[in-house]
Amino acid sequence: MDGGAALTIETLSGLTGIGRFEWDAAANPAGAPYDPFLSWDFLQALEQSGSAAPETGWAPRHLVLHGPGGGALAVAPAYLKTHSYGEYVFDHNWAHAYERAGGEYYPKLLSAVPFTPVTGRRLLAGPEAGEEAPDMLAAALAEIARRFDLSSAHVNFAADADGEALRRAGFLERTGRQFHFFNRGYRDYQDFLDALSSRHRKQLRKERARAAEGVEIVALSGSDLTEAHWDAFFEFYMDTGARKWGSPYLNREFFSLLNDRMADQVVLFMARRNGRWIAGALNLLGSEALYGRYWGRLEDQPFLHFELCYHRAMEEAIARGLSRVEAGAQGEHKLARGYEPVETRSWHWIADPGFREAVARFLDAERAATGEEIAMLSDYAPFKKG
Repeated sequence: MDGGAALTIETLSGLTGIGRFEWDAAANPAGAPYDPFLSWDFLQALEQSGSAAPETGWAPRHLVLHGPGGGALAVAPAYLKTHSYGEYVFDHNWAHAYERAGGEYYPKLLSAVPFTPVTGRRLLAGPEAGEEAPDMLAAALAEIARRFDLSSAHVNFAADADGEALRRAGFLERTGRQFHFFNRGYRDYQDFLDALSSRHRKQLRKERARAAEGVEIVALSGSDLTEAHWDAFFEFYMDTGARKWGSPYLNREFFSLLNDRMADQVVLFMARRNGRWIAGALNLLGSEALYGRYWGRLEDQPFLHFELCYHRAMEEAIARGLSRVEAGAQGEHKLARGYEPVETRSWHWIADPGFREAVARFLDAERAATGEEIAMLSDYAPFKKG
């Protein structure tokens, strides 16, 4: 695909088609906030383990913008999808409506990090890329969908910086809602508690005390992590996955690859009773945020989920001087624990004009409803008033 006299865009059927340094130079350039999910190590581990592969409905079609000398100036993670699972931006009803009208919604093109509802850059331009690079990547996503007669192209959990390029390429904006903890310069967790109303402060203290009854909780990172820890955590993960969505997305090999490549970016909170691991929560570290990803347990313990997934993550972020904790999708219960509602964005290019018009009307109403919901939820935050 020609992007001008000296710039070309290539699609890759896997990250083995580009060097680790080349990808990371665009995905996590020097001086920009580090995003672990955009790294070659993380994305390629998903592919190598078979978690994100054609056999699971995630066929890689990564975009690479090449400069005059052939080097990669900009990249975008992208996949040809044969379903909508593992995305956390739900378009199943769109698919059903399109197919009832006689169309074929799948395959579709998706730019996202598989199984990861974390906002981040998707049009990844390195320092040597020109200002036109994001526009070229956005236009290429739409052009690939058009050229191969796909129903649609989607960009999920996109950072605000990608928005204008996607809008210019004809993508429609969609908003969603998550809950994040913001570290407002707290000295420690007690300093955070002091910012809460008395009722909420007492509630969280009682909750944490109950969670700790009869269990030992440890934080593991870097060289402290062993395959035995991952064996235990994978058992937790499989239990949660089987109960929540039937077929867990990640396999055991992925966690070994993650440990081999990114152990220093992992914080694994584990709980044990009488020497036996009973629960765990996996987090990844960015340069600005701690990202909560997966949790699981083999035994019931009141409030242990909240302790491992939220309170411990907040303590860790404060201790490391990170600005926030992003604890994944959904979860109004996070509000009472100091997490605040925030808006997320995805972008959608629809090929059929009539279907595009119907989706656009739906998104207009949904954006308004999301804004109203966030405003309402913000009024229930546990912080002191005035």
